Amino acid sequence: MSTLVLELKADDLLIINGAPMKVRNKTRIELNGTARFLFGKQIMPPGSDTTPARRIYYAIQTAYIGNEEERPPARSAAREFCNAFASHTTSRLAIELLNDAMRAVDEDRCYDALKLIRRIILHEDAILKGAPPSVRQVAA
Repeated sequence: MSTLVLELKADDLLIINGAPMKVRNKTRIELNGTARFLFGKQIMPPGSDTTPARRIYYAIQTAYIGNEEERPPARSAAREFCNAFASHTTSRLAIELLNDAMRAVDEDRCYDALKLIRRIILHEDAILKGAPPSVRQVAA
């Protein structure tokens, strides 16, 4: 069994197995078992899923750290959002990343999928940054 050491700052949020925890003081913790967790900037708060890529991220995040009832519908939502994104992009790399992310979700490797979707978010941000304001508003 491997040990993971997390260093957290005051006011960081940590979610382990669906339970949110707010860090009060700078701390260092060890995880000595298997757990589904996210912390700090990895966590997308509710209401932040304002673009297509962010909706994918939030759905996969829920499939990863949500409770047992939330996970299956979140996986389905992630698949729908990925399919919609893929049908509207011309980027082969984005489509490959989406396919890899959904394969990771199907294999219950949601953390890996989240890392891939972060790349899609960067891609989307770059595209939207150069888009006219009307297109940026529609995407949000």
